[in-house]
Amino acid sequence: MKRIELKAMGKINLGLDVLGIRQDGYHEVRMIMQTVRLFDRIALVKKDKPGITVKTNLYYLPTNENNLVYKAARMLLDEFEIGTGVEIRLEKHIPVSAGMAGGSTDAASVLFGMNQMFRLGLSKEQLMERGVKIGADVPYCVMRGTALAEGIGEELTALPPMPECQVLIAKPGVSVSTKFVYQQLDSRPIGNHPDIDRILEGIRRQDLHMIAGNLGNVLESVTIPEYPVIAQIKKVMMEYEALNAMMSGSGPTVFGLFDDPGKARAAYQKLKNGPLAKQVYLTGVFNTRR
Repeated sequence: MKRIELKAMGKINLGLDVLGIRQDGYHEVRMIMQTVRLFDRIALVKKDKPGITVKTNLYYLPTNENNLVYKAARMLLDEFEIGTGVEIRLEKHIPVSAGMAGGSTDAASVLFGMNQMFRLGLSKEQLMERGVKIGADVPYCVMRGTALAEGIGEELTALPPMPECQVLIAKPGVSVSTKFVYQQLDSRPIGNHPDIDRILEGIRRQDLHMIAGNLGNVLESVTIPEYPVIAQIKKVMMEYEALNAMMSGSGPTVFGLFDDPGKARAAYQKLKNGPLAKQVYLTGVFNTRR
């Protein structure tokens, strides 16, 4: 296999709770992750000569070991002592530094693709074990679908698929430091924890309204005061009758869940033509696992 093309799917958090800080400095979390139909395109091309080459459509992305796709490729090339090299062509569409696991899903796809290209024979579970060494979200991005994530995000429990709906995604023209958000969260008591169990119950019942009604992200308490535009985007989505709207991850991306395609399209046009969001996408949930 000389070339393989992959879709690296983005994710949203239906629920995100932080339970505390571990002794190793990582945060203990409880999250419900959902893959969406917004994706980066990745092409892997086998090279005769050793080494890794990364090419991307965004000039400001690193193309060396500071890019997670490079780290993923290096991990497998070194572990299996592969004498040839690989060129990674990365076409980004998932917003960068946006709380949608864009870098993690790209790395997960490189692990998955190289496993096929070089016939390494690794199972999905073995890819996930390697993925956590690259980033806490990588194992989930290998799995995909609907999942409960615990520990630092690497302890995954597969859940029934989320009911189909329209997902409106809007990222304002700001970038958020995840490190800053968690530092600020640690400096204050957490007032309101999201009800993760109620979201889980909604998923088990296949009740979209119950899921949407219980969306919660504890990190909003830090990020929204720093970036009020996030609240403004949420307000627009709710004005167009989103079932609910919330920040994904540490932000600043906002997503809204809709059960009416017409209202979702109207909200999309409002945000697309307005000043609040720099990137706007109307998509849906993606429930196919690898």
